[in-house]
Amino acid sequence: MESCQIPVNIGLRGVKIATTRISDVDGERGRLIYRGYRIEDLAAHVGFEETAYLLLKEKLPNAAELDAFQTELAAERTIPDSLIEALQAQPATSKPMDILQAAIALLANADPDIHAGTREAADRMAVRLISRTATVVAAWDRIRKGLSPVTPNPKLDHAANFLYMLSDSVPDKETSRFFDTCLVLHAEHSFNASTFAAREVASTRAHIYAAVSAAVGSLSGDLHGGANVRVMEMLQRIGTVERVSEYVRSELDAGNKIMGLGHAVYAVDDPRAKILEPMSRILWEKRGDLKWYELSKAVERVSREEFRKRKGIELPVNVDFYSASVYHAMGIPIDLFTPVFAVSRVAGWTAHVIEEQFAGASAKPVLYRPESEYIGDYCGPDVCELPPLGSR
Repeated sequence: MESCQIPVNIGLRGVKIATTRISDVDGERGRLIYRGYRIEDLAAHVGFEETAYLLLKEKLPNAAELDAFQTELAAERTIPDSLIEALQAQPATSKPMDILQAAIALLANADPDIHAGTREAADRMAVRLISRTATVVAAWDRIRKGLSPVTPNPKLDHAANFLYMLSDSVPDKETSRFFDTCLVLHAEHSFNASTFAAREVASTRAHIYAAVSAAVGSLSGDLHGGANVRVMEMLQRIGTVERVSEYVRSELDAGNKIMGLGHAVYAVDDPRAKILEPMSRILWEKRGDLKWYELSKAVERVSREEFRKRKGIELPVNVDFYSASVYHAMGIPIDLFTPVFAVSRVAGWTAHVIEEQFAGASAKPVLYRPESEYIGDYCGPDVCELPPLGSR
């Protein structure tokens, strides 16, 4: 008996599973678009709140709409006392992404719209998730250090308020603006692993908190999130510009990757990296120490040279390479780099959940149910005979 042959696409690479109006990634041309707008234009002229509005509402806001949206976001920043108590009960050594995933799920219990099942309710829940994800990350960092969480400041925008909640100090305008740009750059990136996880869960008609919690879980994996953490750790291991060539060559000789270089989609430089690189230089110049910026530039230069020599190809720089030194310059703890990614990407996740559940004429999700090819036929063409317990 012949077995049914099913084409297998490992990792779903190149397999289109849905349509979307939210974003597009053109890896060959190094282009990233949010609802028709180039990321370069958004980063230069639009803040995170406007970007979140664009992703959720399918258009850029006018002045009145933006003001109302900012007011709504600021009003939803406070997290329940019960969640603060739950965070205080966790070991300080807990991984921040585990804490965040659990906290997102617990936030569902405090949302009055959780059972509504309407697009309008989903929009309101998305706003709460965007606001409160930032508060959770900042609160956990304070709690694990034995400090009290900082009450959100409604007079600050989303980016400045997050940095304020981390440090209990209002950041300077340039740092706030740069962090706001970072949030814009990380807000959305089409059907990456965490976004797919969110949409797959949403396709079951689970609520938005379940879908975003799944996305956070996906982002916690080393093959998806955390690359900028490993970039910063790599820079710390190298230590000085003089050691860069030796480090890069030894890593490549051993068959290892240089973190932050190369990308699963982009064949050319990630457009977001081009925006982050000068930010890193400016921030470290302000601090009077260009060590981490210059070390990053040296790693980029030597790695590109080595790849040209060894493989005859250009090695693209991705978003994580310079975001590492940017966040480090802002005083963000290294193990919070991935949660900070979630603080931004929750805007994209929620937009995708809403699109999955409410877009289209039927407004009904199609349950994702991929096929697999069974290769565990241990007994030949037929099923195994089940032996009695005593003869096994």
